[in-house]
Amino acid sequence: MSSLLILKTRICLKYISPLFNPSTAGFTPLNNVISKLSVSSRLLCTKGGSRHAGNNRKEDRQREFNIRERLPFPKSVFASGTAKRTAEYQKKRAEEEPDFPRKNKRVKPPDHPLTASEWKSLKLTTPNPDRFDVRMMSSMLADGTDINVAKSLLAYVAMDTGTLSYELLLRYLTLCVGSGHHSEVFDMYDIMRSRFRTLDTGASSLFIKGFSRTERWKEALTILENIKRAITPSPRNYGDTIAGAVLHGDGDTAWALYAELMEKGLIPNQETWQALFQCGLSHQGHEDGLQSILLHMRDNQIYPEETLAKDIKAWFESLPEQKWIGSWSTVDPRGVCRSCQAELESIQLSREEYAQLKDRVMGDVIQGRDVFNKTTPELLEVVSELERQGLVILVLGRKHMQRPSRSWDRHDMSLVQQKAHCFFTDNISEDDPFLLYATLHSGNHCNFVSRDLMRDHKACLPDGATRRLFFKWQRGHQLVLSSYTPGKRVRFQRILSYDTIVQTHGGSWHIPYDENGAERCTYEVPQKWLCLTKAK
Repeated sequence: MSSLLILKTRICLKYISPLFNPSTAGFTPLNNVISKLSVSSRLLCTKGGSRHAGNNRKEDRQREFNIRERLPFPKSVFASGTAKRTAEYQKKRAEEEPDFPRKNKRVKPPDHPLTASEWKSLKLTTPNPDRFDVRMMSSMLADGTDINVAKSLLAYVAMDTGTLSYELLLRYLTLCVGSGHHSEVFDMYDIMRSRFRTLDTGASSLFIKGFSRTERWKEALTILENIKRAITPSPRNYGDTIAGAVLHGDGDTAWALYAELMEKGLIPNQETWQALFQCGLSHQGHEDGLQSILLHMRDNQIYPEETLAKDIKAWFESLPEQKWIGSWSTVDPRGVCRSCQAELESIQLSREEYAQLKDRVMGDVIQGRDVFNKTTPELLEVVSELERQGLVILVLGRKHMQRPSRSWDRHDMSLVQQKAHCFFTDNISEDDPFLLYATLHSGNHCNFVSRDLMRDHKACLPDGATRRLFFKWQRGHQLVLSSYTPGKRVRFQRILSYDTIVQTHGGSWHIPYDENGAERCTYEVPQKWLCLTKAK
């Protein structure tokens, strides 16, 4: 993690009064701070001296900094796809590593059915003939081999050993279900039920998926009931049966299963929601249920995939006498939808949300866990840029920063102390929990500078709702370096003013969605929106 800074968007030191006395540029009693942080380190605060000192520094001295050049994607670090683009960019700049041949131990399946003698010959030429049949069937699964090739393998194994193992049959069943061979699924159901007293959840799940796509879809409901006798079915089990009910025009059964899924506290998958919105296109009367899905996405910060977003759009536009108009949109930096010109919700937390988050961070991040992160020495240019912006700056660091080293110049540290208020903790203390404490207790207008995305600290929080509050606060208050070139100005990624979350205001809905093929990390948010407005 880089050295830590807290900065104010208002030039007024009274906002950091819990830590600093603005009238004397010294300390207020820090017993309260120290006791809450549960650390025994002493804190030193320095600021002063001439701001013009040190103009005679060596011109040829070059500083190292982790971000040397402007990346070709100046979006927020929280924008969807940023992590992927960064990794690709760094990979291109890295030296090519030599390719070493790897041993391919996977047996390659044939491209046509074999006779028993041909299978036997192939098995004998395999370096490791143990479990040949299972490994071969697994390779067929990976390659999507023709079903007739798999059948010829079963025939050979049955002739050679006189039996077919459960493991081999399960892999063959997976191949049948995945490739949509329904009659073979029915045959496997009869065979496995007659040969084995019970079926494991893997086989039962496959039969649910296979039967739900056919005219025998109601048998999937029976299998689901059998699973319930032993364990709680998975969201996928419910999703497959819901899809089967929708496919065969039984909307009431689909919604009853969905209600049961939600009552059990399971998390639906997107295919389940997609099936229900498709059901809404042909069966009216479930408007409240479908809108509750959107509100569930909002409350849990879930983003629909593009295929689901298209079905949501189609459903709204199909509602009789309501005249919804859907369009694909983006949001400008002011937080205004470029399609309907509506202003989206602010990224700033309400007074109640802010108080809740502050208490939880104190209890679960600062007091509840020791997290140690390294601090790198560079930050003079960053401090200088923030000073040029007229901001009051608080730098948090460790005492070792006051001593010169191979990478840390005493003169640079002196300039930092002239430009900013500095707190130096003991070298063994945790500075980023202190950063969170100082930022949150300074007020909702306080921002912080760090390249650490705080994922470890967010994980310390006790529940999903609090973690979502933390992520919302973080996106609205964290400044991240966008580019740095020695001798030029430091640039920061912009902080968005709006929240990226499903939102509605009576006559409109705005739904952020993931584009097809987009890879988004958990700390990133989509950039594309579905705008739905009701015609007046």
